[in-house]
Parts: sequence; C-alpha cells; structure tokens
Amino acid sequence: MKRPFVIFYALIIYAVAELIWWGYMLVSLQPQRTAMILGEGSMFILVFTVGAISLHKSIKKERKLQEQKKNFLLSVTHELKSPLASIKLLLQTIQKRDLTKQQVQDFIGKSLLDIERLDDMVENMLLASKIDNRSYTFPKANFNLSVLVDNIVNRLQLNKCDINEQLINAEIEPKIEMTGDKFALTSVVTNLIENAIKYSGPCEIVDVKLYSREGKIFLAVADHGIGIADIEKSRIFDKFYRVGSEDTRNTKGTGLGLYIVKEVLDKHEASIKVKDNKPSGSIFEVVFT
Repeated sequence: MKRPFVIFYALIIYAVAELIWWGYMLVSLQPQRTAMILGEGSMFILVFTVGAISLHKSIKKERKLQEQKKNFLLSVTHELKSPLASIKLLLQTIQKRDLTKQQVQDFIGKSLLDIERLDDMVENMLLASKIDNRSYTFPKANFNLSVLVDNIVNRLQLNKCDINEQLINAEIEPKIEMTGDKFALTSVVTNLIENAIKYSGPCEIVDVKLYSREGKIFLAVADHGIGIADIEKSRIFDKFYRVGSEDTRNTKGTGLGLYIVKEVLDKHEASIKVKDNKPSGSIFEVVFT
C-alpha cells in the first residue's frame, strides 16, 4: 500500500476512534441524552463515511491518472526515439557510404516513412491537447470521403511483408461525399487503420471497407490480431488507456488514438462500436448518419 493511502486510512481510524471516545464520555456524563447522542453520532458517522469513500475514489482516480500520464510520457519518448534513430542511421549510411542511386532512393523512402510516423504522432498530441482545451472548433466542409480513405490506405500500404504481400485489403465505394472536418476525420481513419496494423501479427491482412446504405455512411476496419477482451471494450476510448497491462503490453502507442477517434466522431454525431472478428481480432465500425 502506498504512503498516501496509509496516511489517509490512519486519519480515518483516528477520527472514528475520537468520535467514539467523545460519544462514550458524553453518554457517561449525560445518560438521559443517550438516544440523542447516538442518533447524532450515527448521522455524523454516515456523512463522514460517505465523504471518506468519495475522497478515497478521488485519490485513487488521481493516482491512476498520474500513472497513465507517466506511462504516456515513457511511450512518447520511445515512439520519438525509435524513428529518429532509424532516420539518423539511414542518413549516416547515405553520407558515409558509396551507394547506388537505387539504394539512396530506398533509404530516402524509408526515412520519409519514419518522418510520416513522427508527423502522425505529433498531430495526434496536438489534436488531443486542443480537444481537451476546447480550443478546436471542428470546421466543417464538404469533401470526398472515398478519396480521403483511399489516400490513407495507399500511404499505410507502403508497409509490406518481406514477400511483398499487401497488408491492407481495401473495399472503398467511390464518390462518397460528406460534410465534416476533413483534418480531424483524417486522424480518425489513420488511427483506426494504424491500430489494426499495430495489434495484428506480421503479414496479417487488415480489411478496410467504406460504403453507404440508406443514407448512412459505414466505415469498418477489421484485423485478425489479439482482439479486445469484453471487460476492456468500454474503456479503450479513455484518454491514455491501452489494452493489457504495462508488464505484458509490447505494442507501441501513446493511448491517444482511440480517444481522439471517439471525441471527433462525437462532434460529427457519428457512432463507433467494437465487435469481435471471428476467429480472432476486432472490428471497429463507424456509422455516419
């Protein structure tokens, strides 16, 4: 048990002991008022207990938030160092070795992918900060959602297996138009697809479907990865929350992606639900009405 909780419970025990002692003394001095003393004492204990429980929950919630923030900072540090180290190594190789034009182009392409990864992470943190501060207005305009999803799929499709197998299987209905914040919805689609890739095994296919039915627009992202336990499905959209424990979790991430997804979709009056993908994995289905 941590020190703050030890002090907290010690104070509660001391306060209750003092209350009982003074109640005993009052009853001894004025036995004719026993009923009144017991009644008022019981009411005080009830109010005190409710307050203590509420304070305990607040302290526990604050401690959990601090732990999540600590894990977030550690994750961000790792997420920043990994692509930066890769970019540095690639550029040093280009600088120090006599490479062919094809090799140089290949190294530059890999560096650009790492830069895009960094850019996505920075955009996520900035957007999450603006959402928290309520300083983001979600400017809406008409745009082609089909083109947006197709562009994101093509960008993330550059992640291929050694056998050159396509990682993302996309079924995108053309010419789907909608009104919304194109920048924020780009973050939504990117986070959903990157999450599916992240929690899938090597060379596992990720399915992306975009289609319209009866005036509604549906976006489904399915993976065949580790899946999400039912007990965690209601919490995955919380800020900083990540599936699993810190000891067993080995995937990269900051815990902001799905939080941003939920906040942005709420602003667009859209819904998102998580389903199990048989035999393994998860399906995230977004519905724009």
